[in-house]
Amino acid sequence: MPGISLGIDLGTSNVTIYVPGKGVVLREPSVIAVDSINDKMIACGKEAFEMLGRTPDSIRAIRPLYKGVISEYEYAEQMLRTFVRRVCAYKIIKPRVAVSIPSEVTGVEQRSVVEAVLAAGTRHVVLIEEPVAAALGAGISIDQPYGSMVVNVGSGTTDIAVLSLKGIAASQSIRLGGDDIDAAIVRYLHNQLNHIIGLQTAEQIKITIGEALTGDKDKTISVKGRNAVSGLPCLQKVSAAQISEAISEPVKAIISAIQRVLESTPPELAGDIMTAGITLTGGGVQLGGLPEAISRFTGVDCRIADNPSDCVAVGTGEMLKRSGAIYSGVYNIGQFSYPLSDSARL
Repeated sequence: MPGISLGIDLGTSNVTIYVPGKGVVLREPSVIAVDSINDKMIACGKEAFEMLGRTPDSIRAIRPLYKGVISEYEYAEQMLRTFVRRVCAYKIIKPRVAVSIPSEVTGVEQRSVVEAVLAAGTRHVVLIEEPVAAALGAGISIDQPYGSMVVNVGSGTTDIAVLSLKGIAASQSIRLGGDDIDAAIVRYLHNQLNHIIGLQTAEQIKITIGEALTGDKDKTISVKGRNAVSGLPCLQKVSAAQISEAISEPVKAIISAIQRVLESTPPELAGDIMTAGITLTGGGVQLGGLPEAISRFTGVDCRIADNPSDCVAVGTGEMLKRSGAIYSGVYNIGQFSYPLSDSARL
């Protein structure tokens, strides 16, 4: 089929675009900055991300995606149009696109994604559930009569699925991910240490000393912020053990969701998973000690896929090569029951 094909990982924190044969061609924060008066876009992506928490009243820095779905339609459309143009500049034929979505989204949320992507300058859209895309991107053969388990931990959602024979045997999606771990760090420092920080600082703490298991008390970091009592800027020393305590609740929620999926998995497929292990994808799985924590709780070995942050984007791109195959978890726009615009049927 003529024209370029794109695989888009529409993430809460980042939008990643993959072109089959070329690899990842764009990775930008899911942020747009607009003029508060006329609502015109000022910046998009990395430039807008740097404005978060630092804008005057005349400028708003907005995340148009929340928990893996579109929360601000017009801003999401503008952002996607900008990103698609960067990749497909000067192309005569509009691209075909496969877009990732969380496993458990409503029909309204699906429609919002389809319409926003079509309005961004594309001609055909396929939606693919994130665990299916992650499995394809991680190189797992899901068309065999053998069970494979994938856990994709993103910024806004965690998607878990057991796949076999081109289908999903058991799955669950929880609207909790890396952003919730960051928020837990912010709350802990505020409540326990009277130290106020932003989400970007919390993310840096997580990357530097975050541990899903019990952290080292001697491993510390000095964190810039504001004292909640005096209101003055200050430095606060924080240990890895404190951060482990701070993030224990969201980490336990992720592990509990994995356990629920394992409990609902057919026995034969469960035996396959016990042998093959669990494949972890998504940026959130790079939290220190997370694979070990999951293995300790479930008794199943875990491995982090190569380039885990790119697996979903790669999988969406690979899905377009297999347009003749029918997978559960993949939705062509022609399958939707609601009316679409004429451009959607091209």
